[in-house]
Amino acid sequence: MPPAAKSFMRREINETPEALRRLLSTSGEAMEAAGMALRQVSPPVVVTIARGSSDHAAAYFKYAAEISTGVPVASLGPSVVSIYGARLKLAGAAALAISQSGRSPDIVSMLTAARLGGARTLALVNVPGSPLEAAADHVVPLAAGLEHSVAATKSFLVSVAASLGVLAAWTGDTALRGALERLPDQIEEALLQDWSPAIEAARDAGSLYTLGRGVGHAIAAEAALKFKETSLIHAEAYSGAELLHGPVSLVDGGFPVFVFAPDDAAHASLVDLGARLEAKGAHLFVAGEGVTGRRLPTVATGHPLTAPLTMLVSFYGFIEEVARARELDPDVPRGLSKVTETI
Repeated sequence: MPPAAKSFMRREINETPEALRRLLSTSGEAMEAAGMALRQVSPPVVVTIARGSSDHAAAYFKYAAEISTGVPVASLGPSVVSIYGARLKLAGAAALAISQSGRSPDIVSMLTAARLGGARTLALVNVPGSPLEAAADHVVPLAAGLEHSVAATKSFLVSVAASLGVLAAWTGDTALRGALERLPDQIEEALLQDWSPAIEAARDAGSLYTLGRGVGHAIAAEAALKFKETSLIHAEAYSGAELLHGPVSLVDGGFPVFVFAPDDAAHASLVDLGARLEAKGAHLFVAGEGVTGRRLPTVATGHPLTAPLTMLVSFYGFIEEVARARELDPDVPRGLSKVTETI
């Protein structure tokens, strides 16, 4: 059994396996249809539209799609349309919007503009009947269920899984389909992993870094956001490569660094980076094998495109504990609300 829920956030983290099973059982045909549409269009480029945690899910899709297809994926700034009134030129392209609520005006207006600009539009949405659905040619219901906690957890993981389901249908990747079918059971095991050895360092941190590469970088970005919003810790996410272009200068004795290092093509570079950071005195915590530092236990998935997701669900349980250790309410981050309706 996963740890008892002392907050809505923890309860929703614990609900992730069932939410994933619901996605696979109820939205399988929708993911297949969206993927087949991408195969039919054969877009020269895919653009993504999202904010917050959903934008990190879009970044995960970006890396996964570019690695799998070679098709470039670019994030569009919603304000280009909602504030600046630009007309998009996307003939032959595809546009993917990801939203928990489907109600933020800038996300809706951007997907509408993408369709008017000639793109085939897709939306991954958790709340049925949202305005975003009306702007999409293809809708994949996330079916993650209600989230009371402001911080998105299960809806993020389900969003990524749905995007991977669309990708698997687009590319005909049976190995990725199989990895997604195994994921709910693996997430259940990941809920049991104990990251408590890192709580004291995080609790007392003023600033820290999260690192990853490829899809692991998207997870690092999501982890940094959770450090900020739930625990009021200044955290910055970097690609393992980008860190060396300046930000590494801040790393000195005892500076906490959390590394997400799945066993993929980028792993060797993170091993090298870990050695360099250790030499500078960084306090390293590592999800994954082979990188120097304090290892945080993880659950292997057998597929490089799903491996970071089990790492993240273990992290979610950890950051909920960090927030409470800092005497904060993880369900109600300071100054935030569940639905952010930006323009």
